Amino acid sequence: MNAPQAWFERKGLALLTDLYELTMMAGYLKEGRAEQQVTFDYFFRSLAPHGGFAVAAGLNPFLDYLEHLAFEEDDLAYLRSLRIFDEPFLDFLARFKPQCTVQAVPEGTLVFPHEPIVQISGTIFETQLVETALLNMLNYQTLIATKAARVCLAANGEPVLEFGLRRAHGPDGGLSGSRAAYIGGCTSTSNVLAGKVYGLPVSGTHAHSWVMSFPTELEAFRAFARNYPDRLVLLVDTYDTIDSGVPNAIKVFQELHEQGIMARPAIRLDSGDLAKLSKTAYKMMIDAGLENPLIVASNDLEEDLIADLKRQGAKINAWGVGTHLITSRDCPSLNGVYKLVAVRQDDKWLPRIKISSNVEKATDPGRKRLVRYEDADGRPCGDMIYLSSETPAETGLVAGRHRIHPHITVRLADARKGIELFETVFENGRRAIQAPPIQSIRAHTLEQIERLPDEFKRLRNPEVYRVLLSEGVGQLKEAMLEKPA
Repeated sequence: MNAPQAWFERKGLALLTDLYELTMMAGYLKEGRAEQQVTFDYFFRSLAPHGGFAVAAGLNPFLDYLEHLAFEEDDLAYLRSLRIFDEPFLDFLARFKPQCTVQAVPEGTLVFPHEPIVQISGTIFETQLVETALLNMLNYQTLIATKAARVCLAANGEPVLEFGLRRAHGPDGGLSGSRAAYIGGCTSTSNVLAGKVYGLPVSGTHAHSWVMSFPTELEAFRAFARNYPDRLVLLVDTYDTIDSGVPNAIKVFQELHEQGIMARPAIRLDSGDLAKLSKTAYKMMIDAGLENPLIVASNDLEEDLIADLKRQGAKINAWGVGTHLITSRDCPSLNGVYKLVAVRQDDKWLPRIKISSNVEKATDPGRKRLVRYEDADGRPCGDMIYLSSETPAETGLVAGRHRIHPHITVRLADARKGIELFETVFENGRRAIQAPPIQSIRAHTLEQIERLPDEFKRLRNPEVYRVLLSEGVGQLKEAMLEKPA
């Protein structure tokens, strides 16, 4: 759809940045360094607790932003009012259009800590500017897509409906969160604007207020059935689920069937002991002659509770998940970072490294390519970070270096096929490839998760997926840790 592009074009997000990006840019211009060619990597340092993988998301909204990035007159007027920047800098901004080259793993790809997900090369002026927007868009959407994937794994193929808008962190948190949740595997959203903008399936029933506004619960159910016989799900816990809600719902569905309207019997449980109530409601509906009932559950659900309800034999076959998903309550942020890894000097790319007293925070130097290796069954068995100048190993015993301790050699046994994950997605001021439909991105996620070995998909204590440095990156990092400059 073209709607997301139109939204970014209409809003103008040039000032969606931290002030220090602009002060650095102004400084680069004054120092005659604005045209310095550099490369930055975007990656994250750790997974959410108990996570075995992440789902890359947010790339296409970032590319929409990048394609329409320009400073408007009112942007420049505001910056002028700050009395921080001189007119030559503001004039430079007025003429600015990004020309950087962006390489990235496709949205929906499973990714792991410390491996580059996006690599941006261009002038330091433009690559510095886009840092904040990139981190804002990819950190949040990757976080929510990953959370959704875990929830959907717990649901084990049953539909997960995203209900998070009213608890989201503002309108854009709701909009981009719904997008990311769909990429992660949710089947629909309650967010109508996300449905319009991104082409997502929308779903919803009614609230307790609908029931309470009628003289009786039965009248409320009958009225809703008259209006929506083809998409009828009745919320049965306004007064008493078992003594009132379920019997009244049964009566309404029986009446519809007698009229020749063969609506699937469907109810929603939003409170109480969901396992016990669902089993009781299921038996009542079956005993009443209602076949194949749909029982939707909601009420602060997340992956561990869903898994526990399934262990208890709950008769729930659709899951409405809101707050815990849209806020990723157990891990409310992804620690994605954007680091300078190379500068161009005298027609040569020189690597750069950030060294920290915390050895895990030392970055991996140089311009890179990312290769995923698969075993004989086509299942991923490890990733290798290569220098862009290296030729990746193709098969067999693939040797690399430990990322934190690059003097240690580590091997990927059983590697049968290497797949390049980076593709060029933006260059010369425009997208290099057409934006895929969001349905294709979601399908890519589901296919990736299906092929990932089960030990990496456990909700607790998953196996750690191997991400190695190539011999070239490992040797370079080891040397630069000893003598960084």
